[in-house]
Amino acid sequence: MMRLVQTQKHPFHVVDSSPWPLFTALSVFLTFSGLTLYMHFYSKGGFILALGLFFVVICASFWWRDVVREATFEGQHTSFVRSGLKMGMVLFIVSEAMLFFAFFWGFFHASLNPVPEIGCVWPPKGIEALNPFHVPFLNTLVLVHSGAMVTWAHYSVLAGNRRDAISALIFTILLAVFFTFLQAYEYVNAPFGLSDNVYGSVFFMTTGLHGFHVIIGTLFLAVCLIRLITHHLTKKIHVGFEAAIWYWHFVDVVWIFVFIFIYWWAFPVEV
Repeated sequence: MMRLVQTQKHPFHVVDSSPWPLFTALSVFLTFSGLTLYMHFYSKGGFILALGLFFVVICASFWWRDVVREATFEGQHTSFVRSGLKMGMVLFIVSEAMLFFAFFWGFFHASLNPVPEIGCVWPPKGIEALNPFHVPFLNTLVLVHSGAMVTWAHYSVLAGNRRDAISALIFTILLAVFFTFLQAYEYVNAPFGLSDNVYGSVFFMTTGLHGFHVIIGTLFLAVCLIRLITHHLTKKIHVGFEAAIWYWHFVDVVWIFVFIFIYWWAFPVEV
């Protein structure tokens, strides 16, 4: 009996049809619809928001499962494909940098030329700015140390020291969770809100956007930890882990700018 063997004459990975991009898009739409309804005090807004987040997590889990299967068990991620994945991650980080640039643009536009409606001063009249050397400085130390931990994990993987890599990655994730807890604590105890003129809007939107990226990065690192424990990553092939590290360092750098300008530079100095 003749056996037909399919040969691939190109280095690209032609992915199979997948429902997860469509389902994820619908879940994200449901999430932001729920968030909008919740912020406008609709009774079912919180439920729709929670439902959307639940579906996002489910879709992301199955989508990640398929990617891991293609990379680890099917061998679809050749060196050429991995090179393309790295370039895609670089372009994604550049696009994220432009997003934060837009928020910083709004901050400097409002702070360098404060309008009469806010008293021609920055921070505006009636706003009690947060002391940058309390929780924000602690958060800075936490993120800097998490960057050092994830670098330790990376070099441990390169050296084939799986035990140290797992330990360092666990420390990184714990520090990330601690940062998120401190940020939530700061939000709850902030003396101003999102609707308190342009200062509150710029502060909560910029720091909230960064906090959202921290949560995404934490999930990214958690998936890498699971893959590291289950022997999916090797010294030579760990492109997903490298992408997570790049993303985490990007989050670290953005926070440095957030701390310097939004917290420290904007904090009024009493003479």
